[in-house]
Amino acid sequence: MIKIVSNFVITMILVYVLSLFLPWWSLMLVAFTLGWLIPLSKITQFSVPFSSVTILWIFQAYSLSSANDFILSKKIATLLMLDGQISLLILLTGLIGGLSAGISGTLGYQCRTLFHKK
Repeated sequence: MIKIVSNFVITMILVYVLSLFLPWWSLMLVAFTLGWLIPLSKITQFSVPFSSVTILWIFQAYSLSSANDFILSKKIATLLMLDGQISLLILLTGLIGGLSAGISGTLGYQCRTLFHKK
């Protein structure tokens, strides 16, 4: 349980800090590295980075969009054929980040099992 909570918190903190300086895909580097360094069971190796980044990105998308009264979010939701529904856009944003992190965390775990001598 300690590994799960520490992986969740470390992922969230590192993704937030690196997103201030690096492109969005830096979250995949964090998830891959933590998947390699902190091995979890098979399902939690995907779900912990997924949930951590999904929560972080949903919070960030909401806070950034609310700063300008959701003007840009409404336009983007219209362009993506979401009928101007901001909540779907924010949820889609979180899911994209979560899937990227979950797949990268699983890849890090699989590379560890492949290259790590037992």
